[in-house]
Amino acid sequence: MVEGIHDVRIGVHVCRGNWSTKDDVHLSGDYKPLVPALARMNVQQFVLEHTTPRAGDLSSLGEALSSREIGLGSIIPRTAVLESVETIVSRVERALDYYRPEQIFLNPDCGFGTFSRRKISDEPTAVAKMQRLVEAAEILRERHGDAPTAGGAAVCC
Repeated sequence: MVEGIHDVRIGVHVCRGNWSTKDDVHLSGDYKPLVPALARMNVQQFVLEHTTPRAGDLSSLGEALSSREIGLGSIIPRTAVLESVETIVSRVERALDYYRPEQIFLNPDCGFGTFSRRKISDEPTAVAKMQRLVEAAEILRERHGDAPTAGGAAVCC
């Protein structure tokens, strides 16, 4: 699908099942079973959810695909709970075991899109979550050095 497309970052998002209102149908387990298929994809970035334990550990993906970029889900868009900046920083620093700082892009799990009956947090909460994501990126840059951003659109640590 992307053959012949140049000069643009191409990524793929893997959803963990946020479409449901039933907690028992969310997909769980690490990304290990998907690694062979992901490795064959002609993409630079994998945009993955990693805020909940049901996403599994990052090691299976990081060990196999550390040559690619990761859009690391770092906040949960569907709760009113504000993640602390240090929690976000900690999640990202675990990814540094596998990825260089310039390969990591911070984003919410599954974006802030709405569908079905799984609505996002209210607007002030969503804004506050994104502000904390930016604060975490600033701390990460201080600790681990500056990294380029993707055309100014992504918060890269």
